[in-house]
Amino acid sequence: MMQIKSIAIIGGGSWATALVKIFSEKTDITIDWWMRNQEAVDHILAFGHNPNYISSIAFDKNVKPSTDLLSIIQKNTIIILATPAAFLSGQLSILPKNAFENKYIATSIKGIIPETYEVVGQYLINHWGISAHQLAVITGPCHAEEVALEKLSYLTVASVNNDFANTLNDLIVCRYIKTKITEDVFGVEYAAVLKNVYAIACGICHGLGYGDNFQAVLVSKSLSEMEQFLVDCHTQYRDVKENAYLGDLLVTAYSQFSRNRTFGNMIGKGYTVKSAQMEMNMIAEGYFSTKTMYKINESIGSNMPILKAVYEIIYEQQNPKKIFTALEPLLS
Repeated sequence: MMQIKSIAIIGGGSWATALVKIFSEKTDITIDWWMRNQEAVDHILAFGHNPNYISSIAFDKNVKPSTDLLSIIQKNTIIILATPAAFLSGQLSILPKNAFENKYIATSIKGIIPETYEVVGQYLINHWGISAHQLAVITGPCHAEEVALEKLSYLTVASVNNDFANTLNDLIVCRYIKTKITEDVFGVEYAAVLKNVYAIACGICHGLGYGDNFQAVLVSKSLSEMEQFLVDCHTQYRDVKENAYLGDLLVTAYSQFSRNRTFGNMIGKGYTVKSAQMEMNMIAEGYFSTKTMYKINESIGSNMPILKAVYEIIYEQQNPKKIFTALEPLLS
């Protein structure tokens, strides 16, 4: 395995904060933590916690926050990306084109790059010149809030580079985090994107007053829809009943911590998209992913009625009750 003395984590939100906590459990490495907000950096340096996200997490001296993205990238071999996909391209645009040369990049972003309609791994390969050997994906099922509470959680590490995967595995595993390794890099990325869309669908149906019985069928059909898309998009053996597929879908569809379910629930109750976003004051990745996945599937041609229903509700402002009534017979 690689000998690592420090890693970089890029992002200042709740999941990035949780990842910093996980990696900082290894007290013999330094965590160089990039955040765009200087006030947040100053607060962490002074008081040891993120003032904006999961402020209950206390950080030790091995966590070094900074707003200097280039410096952090240059000094580390392993870079963990944990910013919203909608903003990643803009944030990286300040870097030179060779910034990731001889680096190993692990993405823990559950979204699509809106400018290119690519999952993050494809974007990094196609636009930043990294190879599949330099790439890994860190995915759930895992909510940041439960990491803060040190609830037993499981992460999946995906990479075709066994050495990189095992190094990440060794850095991640701790008293409350277990891991599994897979080579299905793009499969787990697309699954992580789609489960956010399906969580919005579950939230909408809850807001409309559907019960647990209907939601169970909706989740079951969502998994089937996801599986068919993955087969149509990226042929590789995978068992969608594994943690990174079904497990991540379940926790996002049902959990009280799910921002995407919360967003969908508000839409189902009659909120406009804008008013729901303003009241949440947090980013529901599924909002952006719905549009980009809908556009991606126009070229793939997979049968995805649940994705189509969510798209029509949140982007075409169609009536949620009418759309779900039309969806009902398709779920039988």
